[in-house]
Amino acid sequence: MSWGTDLWDQFENLDKHSQWGIDFLERYAKFVKERLEIEQTYAKQLRSLVKKYCPKRSKDDEPRFTSCLSFYSILNELNDYSGQREVVAEEMGHKVYGELMRYSQDLKAERKHHLQEGRKTQQYLDQCWKHMDNSKKKFERECKEAEKSQLIYERLDNDINATKSEVEKAKSQLYLRQHMAEESKNEYAAQLQNFNSEQWKHFNVAIPQIFKNLQDMDERRTVKLGEMYRSFAEVERRVIPIISKCLEGMVTAAKNVDEHRDSGIVVESFKSGFEPPGDFPFEDFSQNIQRTGSDGAIGTPKTEGGKADPKHAVGRTKNKLWLFGKKPKAPTLEDLSHLPPEQRRKKLQQRIDELNKELQKEMDQRDALNKMKDVYEKNPQMGDPGSLQPKISETICNMEKLRSEIHKNESWLAEVEGKHGSRSERRSSADVNHHAPHGRESPEGSYTDDHSQEHRSPPQPDPHEFDDEFDDDDPLPAIGHCKALYSFDGSNEGTLVMKENEVLYVIEEDKGDGWTRVRKQGGEEGYIPTSYVEITLEKNSKGS
Repeated sequence: MSWGTDLWDQFENLDKHSQWGIDFLERYAKFVKERLEIEQTYAKQLRSLVKKYCPKRSKDDEPRFTSCLSFYSILNELNDYSGQREVVAEEMGHKVYGELMRYSQDLKAERKHHLQEGRKTQQYLDQCWKHMDNSKKKFERECKEAEKSQLIYERLDNDINATKSEVEKAKSQLYLRQHMAEESKNEYAAQLQNFNSEQWKHFNVAIPQIFKNLQDMDERRTVKLGEMYRSFAEVERRVIPIISKCLEGMVTAAKNVDEHRDSGIVVESFKSGFEPPGDFPFEDFSQNIQRTGSDGAIGTPKTEGGKADPKHAVGRTKNKLWLFGKKPKAPTLEDLSHLPPEQRRKKLQQRIDELNKELQKEMDQRDALNKMKDVYEKNPQMGDPGSLQPKISETICNMEKLRSEIHKNESWLAEVEGKHGSRSERRSSADVNHHAPHGRESPEGSYTDDHSQEHRSPPQPDPHEFDDEFDDDDPLPAIGHCKALYSFDGSNEGTLVMKENEVLYVIEEDKGDGWTRVRKQGGEEGYIPTSYVEITLEKNSKGS
């Protein structure tokens, strides 16, 4: 089926059809462009979403929970997924849209050339037809003039009054017109033959060839569209394996969520290292009741002069329980003494590890500089060895500073570990052997009583049985005093307002969290920062 033979007379329709084909190709190219813009927007929005939920974090804020780590893994996979969407957009833009637009320009140029050839051929045929038509009209005119001259000659020849000269003149005019008519006839015949020949060439050679070229162009356009359809799909197909890996990574991240491990991390993060509180002591309020001689003397000895110890002569106040409340925020100290023992130990160990890493880097840099210095000394043309000495000195200075910091932190760590171990030993010893004298406080501030004297004297109140603070109607005994080095506003709940140089009673030592419990002269109790005061403990309060 050929356009040249079957559509020989449809030049205008083929002109419109070829234009429609190019318009359709450009319409598909526009569709691809809009599709890749959607992909670009989608990828951009995905990246923005990932960036929004992956904020910049300091090293201390790095997530450790498996649920958090899995979520950030999913965000990383989603970021890779958005990258694949960008690849799709880029491939569509380069291999489909760009190729379509280039091909469209080539088609337009080719179509223009074929149509121009067709119009030129049509114009030449029209020109041949005009020449033939003009020669035909001229032949027609010459024949009419010859017929007219023949009538004039015959009329003069039959007219007896006509002179001989007039008849000869009419005869010569007749011969001239007949000759001209014959020439016009020959010219017309030649032009007619030429037109018929050109017309046959036009409809059997030129136009079929031009229409065949247009048909080939249109078929190539159709094939190109099919190839672009496949390329459009192949772009998606090529990224499917990588996208599948991204999705598999998300599934793997979901499987890595471990609730037991997260629970363990919570314990590791917030474990204070303190021992749980012990039992409340029995408080015997019958010690002041007069007993008969047969009942035995089980009252407690009174203080000299019948007066109470001024350290105990304070108003009854309620002790604040912080077990479920919000503890006042302690000032951040370099030795991390504001933290509970367990947390302090972990932080100090982490700090020591980081300092060791920095020290190793400085040592590596020093070794590299020394090697370079040796090379310069052996090969002076390569550089001046003296130019490296300032850098080497600076590195050694940094190493000394880091060693000093490491030693200082290791001392604090040893102190924490020593206190933690001795506390456990003393607690177990006090609970098992009960050798602590009655009315005396252990180094950790806990009181024990001697069960062998249970019937000879009433037990003394033991407010330090707990490491945390519980409500108690009886005031705690003073174990020392302190002088305020700085003022403290006591704005947090459970803290005590303190002025500079103010003297207060110490009723509970620092448990390792950086806070000391004190009492004012007026009986008001609360916590103050240990680093804000100078503490003096009573000698009898330091027994084991």
